[in-house]
Amino acid sequence: MPKKSESYEQLLKSLEDIIKDMENNELTLDKSIKNYEEGVKLCNKLYTMLNEAEGKIKILNKDKEENFEE
Repeated sequence: MPKKSESYEQLLKSLEDIIKDMENNELTLDKSIKNYEEGVKLCNKLYTMLNEAEGKIKILNKDKEENFEE
C-alpha cells in the first residue's frame, strides 16, 4: 500500500527516472538489478493506486446512474 504522502505523479516520476537511468547503459549489473527491483515495486504501488481510483469512480458512477433512473 502506498504511503499517503506519495502521490501518483511522484511515484510515476520516480519510475520514469529509473527507466531513464537504465536506458543510459552505464550501470553495473548490481545497480541495474536494484533499479529493476525498485521499478517493480513502484509499478505495484501505481497499479494499486489506479485500482483504488477505479473502484471509487465505479462507486460514484453507480450512485449517479441510480439518481438518473428515479
